[in-house]
Amino acid sequence: MEKLFAYGTLKDKDIQENIFGRSLKGVPDRLIGFVINYIEIEEEFGIEKYPIIVATENPDDIVTGLVYDITEEDVHLADTYEGLHYKRIEVTLESLQTAWAYIVTN
Repeated sequence: MEKLFAYGTLKDKDIQENIFGRSLKGVPDRLIGFVINYIEIEEEFGIEKYPIIVATENPDDIVTGLVYDITEEDVHLADTYEGLHYKRIEVTLESLQTAWAYIVTN
C-alpha cells in the first residue's frame, strides 16, 4: 500500500468517488515546514482557485490534512486527477510516516 497526504480537494468524498470509485478512510496528520497557498487554474467555466502546499522549512509552518492508504493504481489515478499543474513528491509527516503529496509544478 501507498500513503497519500491530502490537504485540499482530495479530502472531498465526492471527488474520491469520482477518482477512485470509493470513499477513502483517512487519518489526521500534519506536514511540518509547509504552508498552503493557492493557484488559479482555468477550468471549463472560468478561473478556479485551488490549494497548493509550498515548502518553507520553517518548523512553525504546519499543514493539516488526512493520510490515506491507497494502491499503486490509485496513485496513478490521483496523478491524472491533479493534472499538469501539480507534481507528486514524497514527504515525511509529523507521525514520521512517508507519504505522497502534491505541490505546484513550477
